[in-house]
Amino acid sequence: MCDYSLENVASRPAEAGEKLISTRFANAMTKGFAGVGDPTVAVCLRPGTELAFDDTVEFEKSCIQSMRTASKVATFRQIDMENKHVHHDALEFVDGQIVRLASLTPGQVAVVVQLPHEDTEPAIAQQQTAAELEDYLL
Repeated sequence: MCDYSLENVASRPAEAGEKLISTRFANAMTKGFAGVGDPTVAVCLRPGTELAFDDTVEFEKSCIQSMRTASKVATFRQIDMENKHVHHDALEFVDGQIVRLASLTPGQVAVVVQLPHEDTEPAIAQQQTAAELEDYLL
């Protein structure tokens, strides 16, 4: 899904295996993901989508301080859904750290490792968890 703050930006759903880049969109007050090579279209993630970043993830903790995650693998989540006036899109890293997408520093590249299972799709025999993927990437 794309957060409410991206409603004025062209968007499309994410595809497994594609590379995304964290982006600040020109006609929006927030950040999100775009496809590498197509920075004007927001790529929307469904809750449960797994991402593997090229490096640990830098994010803004405050206006003057940035931090990095310890992990490179995250699962897309939506948080604080009861509060309609905040950004809901977030990443949960394998160590439990949660970072809002709107806090990501632009220019970070990630691969969509796995899309969430839907009831209408055939069952997948075995899926790697984010923790297993983190072990593989290390």
